[in-house]
Order: sequence, then structure tokens, then C-alpha cells
Amino acid sequence: MGRLSIATALLAVCTSLFAQAPAPEDMATVLGFSYDLPSDWTVVEAKPSSQEVKTAPEQAPVTEEQKKGTACIQVALTAMHGTPSSVVVVVALPFDCYGQTMSDQDLKGFGSGAADGLKQTFDLVQPVYGVYSLGSHHLWIERAKGSPKGKPETQYTMEITCSMLRKGAACWMTLAADEASLHAFESGRVTLDGEAATQLVPASAFNQAPS
Repeated sequence: MGRLSIATALLAVCTSLFAQAPAPEDMATVLGFSYDLPSDWTVVEAKPSSQEVKTAPEQAPVTEEQKKGTACIQVALTAMHGTPSSVVVVVALPFDCYGQTMSDQDLKGFGSGAADGLKQTFDLVQPVYGVYSLGSHHLWIERAKGSPKGKPETQYTMEITCSMLRKGAACWMTLAADEASLHAFESGRVTLDGEAATQLVPASAFNQAPS
């Protein structure tokens, strides 16, 4: 549930990021989470229009449920850093807009569907997976090496982690051009449903593979 919607949103954001202008953005959302990056990252306005999301290549919604999910997607944060640019995107699906809730049983499918959206524009190899907990929340994570299709000389590390919150589902994703950017993404402080702040991805994140 929601897999195609998140995938199309991520794809539309990633393919349009470099045409966006910087704009201030509040990283705390109505869904009850926040996420902080270092101050030298540039927060940009890169929320795709509903039309851009609906027409993302080979990912157009095909059911009413998927159309509704796409319409409800919120891009909570986009940020860039360095040259070549590393990118962070945070997207969320509010349950009240979607009309139904999801649970941890949906987490693996939801997260893997989000990562699959990048395969339309990136060649991804050597994927690894994990599950971990932050407070009372479970998170699913995937990491892979990749490059834009047709540009094998440009190498990124893709990492995406997703969780179910009380009011919605959320995914944090990076295309990191270097180790420093990947570290910044992983060590960013996150709060989930008002619980104590902690780094987004702990060192133990890949110790347990998803079942």
C-alpha cells in the first residue's frame, strides 16, 4: 500500500532537483517527525506538482488507490550539498489523507517500493538491507551503489530508510556523492512521534536483515 505513490514522488523529485532554486523550509511536519542536517546543506524547494508526479516515467498510477496515494504525498524536505551534488529527500504519506493506515507489516513492501522508483533513472548494484529500531519505531533500510543511466562515471551511494508513524508513513533518502555526505545523512538528528531525538541511521542498522 502506497509503494507506487512514494516511488513516483521520489522519482519526480530526484529528476527535477537541479532545476530548483533555494527556498526556506520548515523540516518539522504535521505528521509528528523532524529531521536536521548540518547547516552547510542547502535546503531547496523541490516539491513536484501533482502533474509531474502522475507522469513520472513508467510509474503513472494505475488504480484509484494509487492515484489517491500520489495526491496525498508530501515532500517534507529536499536538500543539496557539494559538487557533484549530494541530495537528501524526505517524503511522507499522511494516513488521514490516504484514507487508511499502515503498520509495520507493510514496512518492508513500502520501503522497497520506494527504492524501486529510483531504478527508472539509476543503475543500482550491490544492494544491502537491514531493519532497526529507534525508540518504539521500526525502520527498514536499503543501501546500494549507483550511477545515473548512461553516466557510469558519476557514482553515488543510494540509501533509503522508512518508518511507520502514528499519523503517516515516511521515508528519508539520500544520493550521496561522497562518504562525508552519507555520514551527514545518517547522523542527522531525527524525532519520531515526540520521542527523544537520535541519529537517523545507527551503526547497527544493517546487523539484522529483513525477514
